[in-house]
Amino acid sequence: MTTVTRHTVLPIAPAALAALRERDDAGRACVPYEDTEGGAPLRCCLRGSRPGERIALVSYAPLRRWAAATGARPGAYDEQGPVFVHAEDCGGPAGGEGYPFARTGVQRAARRYSARGHILGGRVLTFGEDPDAELGRALDEAFADPEAALVHVRAVEYGCFLYEVRRP
Repeated sequence: MTTVTRHTVLPIAPAALAALRERDDAGRACVPYEDTEGGAPLRCCLRGSRPGERIALVSYAPLRRWAAATGARPGAYDEQGPVFVHAEDCGGPAGGEGYPFARTGVQRAARRYSARGHILGGRVLTFGEDPDAELGRALDEAFADPEAALVHVRAVEYGCFLYEVRRP
């Protein structure tokens, strides 16, 4: 877990990672491989992969897992998609400053969800010179809605889930 300003950024939980490393949320066996290029956005430790690391691309349903823990019923808003994780336990995020995967020139979507697991709305962001401040403002705006229980930050170019953000 990483706390940035007033927001808590969550990687995929250790228990979910252990399950995904066996069988993903689409029911497929995990198939690890050596990353020869690096740069894959790892959702276990919230950093880019390094060349030579063993990683896996698995199907993950973040809202489904959150709903199972909270009793929410997302219905049709439940979705699954591809995420990169280390093939073995990596110990999670090292912490640090700034929001993961926020850098000048990239686009991110910040999607708000209610306690029922329904989408309340979202916002597409194109980061300029201060990505952390820009994402922080967007999250402040998202959590200004008292119905917002959590926010998913997603990559616009692939639409994939990067991480969940909650109020501290």
